[in-house]
Amino acid sequence: MAKNKKTDATETVEEMENKEEVDTAEEVTEESVEEKQTEDVDSETDEDTVDDEKDPRDELIDALTDKYKRTFAEFDNFRKRSEKEKAAMFDMGVKSVAEKILPVVDSFERGLLTVGDDADSAFAVGMDKVYKQFVKALEDAGITPIEALGKEFDPEFHNAVMHVDDENLGENVVAEELQKGYMLHDTVLRHSMVKVAN
Repeated sequence: MAKNKKTDATETVEEMENKEEVDTAEEVTEESVEEKQTEDVDSETDEDTVDDEKDPRDELIDALTDKYKRTFAEFDNFRKRSEKEKAAMFDMGVKSVAEKILPVVDSFERGLLTVGDDADSAFAVGMDKVYKQFVKALEDAGITPIEALGKEFDPEFHNAVMHVDDENLGENVVAEELQKGYMLHDTVLRHSMVKVAN
């Protein structure tokens, strides 16, 4: 029985030692798991920090790309604005010259109306050719005459200076054109001076 007690005590001591070893092993395992989790968290934090802190070269590339895009957009806007201004200046120049030439064309028209019987003379033929050349040059520059005679009066194109009673014409119809009007592309260069029927 004493042997049995001794054996039981030895077994109990061995069981306790085994239990302590298991507890120590579990503690070691728990510690290593905690260390590993801490390392994982630290590595994630390091990666986040790396993401938050961009490489200065990437920041420089982004800044230069943005600057390039803005400069290109500004230059494109400048180019478009310059083209519009150039076209506007050209039209303004054409308008200025045309306003000075139109009275000369009017004088040619009045001179051709007075030719009468001498229409076949060299002088009349020469005037007619010069007049046609003037009209062609104006058309090439985008200047065209406004059709008025027999048309309904339109204050955007016609300037009524007289009213006449004419039963042959309808109301508000242009009876006579006193001075020809001209258009420069889509804008009125000079209104037609007309007589309007009531």
